[in-house]
Amino acid sequence: MAVVLVAYLLASCSGNPQVARKKYVDSGDAYFQQGKYREAEIEYQNALQIDPRFALAHYDLAQCYVKRSDWMRAYQELMRTVDLEPANWKAHLDLGNLLLAAGKLPEARDRAQAVLKVAPQNAAAQVLLSDVDAAQGDFSRSLSEAQQAVQMDPNRPASYLNLAVMQEKSKDIAGADQSFQKALALDPNSVPAIVALGNFYQRQKRWADAEKQLQQAISLQPQNPMPRATLANLSLEDGKKGMAEQVLRDAKTALKDDPGSYWMLGDFYLSQGDSDKALAEFASLHAEHPKDLKVAKTYAQVLILHNQLEEAAKVNDGILKNSPKDTDALILQGQVLTRQGKPDDAVHVLESVVKDAPDNATAHYHLGVAYASTANMGRAEAEWREAARLHPAMIVAQRALANLALRRGDTSLLAECGQQLMKIEPRSPDGYVIHAEALFMRADQAGAEADLKKAIEVAPESSTGYARMGDLRAGQKRYAEAEQLYSQALNRNPSAADALAGLVNVDLARKQPAQALRHVQDQIARVPNSSQFYVLLGQVQLRNQNQAKAEEALEKATALDQNNVPAFLLLAGVQVARGSVDQAIAGYQRALQANPRDIRICLSLGSLLETRGDWQQAEGLYQKALQIQPDYPAAANNLAYLMLEHGGNVNVALSLAQTGRRGLPDLPNSADTLGWAYYHQGAHDAAIDLLQEAIKGDPKNPTYHYHLGMAYQKANNYAMAKKQLEYTLQISPNCSQADEIRKVLAASPQKD
Repeated sequence: MAVVLVAYLLASCSGNPQVARKKYVDSGDAYFQQGKYREAEIEYQNALQIDPRFALAHYDLAQCYVKRSDWMRAYQELMRTVDLEPANWKAHLDLGNLLLAAGKLPEARDRAQAVLKVAPQNAAAQVLLSDVDAAQGDFSRSLSEAQQAVQMDPNRPASYLNLAVMQEKSKDIAGADQSFQKALALDPNSVPAIVALGNFYQRQKRWADAEKQLQQAISLQPQNPMPRATLANLSLEDGKKGMAEQVLRDAKTALKDDPGSYWMLGDFYLSQGDSDKALAEFASLHAEHPKDLKVAKTYAQVLILHNQLEEAAKVNDGILKNSPKDTDALILQGQVLTRQGKPDDAVHVLESVVKDAPDNATAHYHLGVAYASTANMGRAEAEWREAARLHPAMIVAQRALANLALRRGDTSLLAECGQQLMKIEPRSPDGYVIHAEALFMRADQAGAEADLKKAIEVAPESSTGYARMGDLRAGQKRYAEAEQLYSQALNRNPSAADALAGLVNVDLARKQPAQALRHVQDQIARVPNSSQFYVLLGQVQLRNQNQAKAEEALEKATALDQNNVPAFLLLAGVQVARGSVDQAIAGYQRALQANPRDIRICLSLGSLLETRGDWQQAEGLYQKALQIQPDYPAAANNLAYLMLEHGGNVNVALSLAQTGRRGLPDLPNSADTLGWAYYHQGAHDAAIDLLQEAIKGDPKNPTYHYHLGMAYQKANNYAMAKKQLEYTLQISPNCSQADEIRKVLAASPQKD
């Protein structure tokens, strides 16, 4: 009978939609109280499967999305809630606060006023009005409304917290302190109120008082990660980086199963730029929590930043195996492909992401990076602009656009990026420095100087402002001031290669190469593993006529950083100068292995092999450069010449020569190559015009005179042909074309 009764009751529940939906909501509430928001979501969604018009389930589901910071879905569920239950004033206020956070201030005000219209004493609605006015900069009105909220409900702690914030914004520090204390008096164990007071003391630089409050919050709620994170931030601002790190270590130990806690230490290392510790931390976390997607994705990203691409791909492939459409994982895959020298594949992957997620700013940014790697800068710029439009505070997109503007000399875009970065990071020097660069390019030195002074003012411990101001002073030939500024930059950041380079340039401008050498050697003693410093050492040694020491320094630079392409280029130049061509070629090959898509290496190695007579390998390298960047003029020019000299397709060679000439219109070599292509096509008059232009640019080049002589010969202008060919032998009797020239001269008619 008992079994039959239980079966009957279960059947009754399953047959009664109201009972079943309540069962799911109650289960969801239990999960929610335990902080298991994903599990709670499933239960609320089950209730909505039974009754899609169940307003309570929509509201509860919205709260889950809020807890998970999924603001769009929270907004959608709250809108559905108020549609189904217009008198749910709490949902209206939650909507208002979401709208406020999104910057939609008129809509947020409308929600608050709608609640106050039917509930004039609703203090939460009055607080929302106060927050809207504060967001609009009307602190006087905001303060008045905050005071009204307290009068409406004198026993509501949250109203006093809001009043305290408005009093602080209105510079009433004593009043703010009293209001924070009142909120705590009403609810002495309120952790949000205690943390708010701690934050207030932190802003007042009352470090000890702030720490006391946060320690109390931790003791009240030892399983709450928020007070611990706030204490770490306080310690960092107070200059106690070690203490901040220890607080987060303790949080990881005390809350080892809480993702919000065990992530914090790794995130701290990333925020401090300590990438090695971050890598070790996320490797450990991934081993301990292999199913935590955030850990896996962050670990993969850190691996990418360390150029450990195979391991990054392995971790990311594990994510894609279970979730092939995971947007974050596909973006990571695109980054790996770009860095592996497969930008076309990266473009394909990232294009699919932006097609499915057109509002994903991160995907647009990395698609721009992939396009830039294919030398399609137009598409790169479009993607970076779209990323910045979707997410104006995306710093990397603004920086990418700024770098593009700098290369193109686009001062308008550069100034725009600088202004945007000032808004995003007002305490960072970078925006001011970028804006200063734009003004400097416009010859507005006074404006640039004002920006650089601001950069130093907002970030006095950063090297950036001092180094750029040093550049300005060096350009004005105020060398003593420049030297002092560069030294200040290096005192703040001993690894600042730009500051050391500026200091060296000042020494060399003053004709003091020995002092330049001392400055570089002193800095290497402080930072012994900087590849860039060894490049500077090599350059200074070359200025001091010490080729052996220069080569030694550049060897060290390449050993420290296989991706330091300028170091490889300089080293090869030194080796070629002393006759060690084989050694230079070997160095270039090593550089190309580490940097397979670097056009500079392809071109330099190709040119060197060409001088050795190995034109087949040189041709392959020029073709590789053009695969990377199809319109690269130097590679097009060189490949065209080799094809003309070694029986290649003349039409293809002509097209390549035209590409070279368009990109290098002032280079005599490009005029010669295009003229020689026209010669092979039989367009002798066009050839003569271009070859004469080449000789104007380089009057003593025997090859140019030889080509012009041959063009005159084909045009039946034998006198001019003889003049050019004889002059070729005069300036270069043993040139490679000497035998052919003598044959042409011997067979040529004596008169034109």
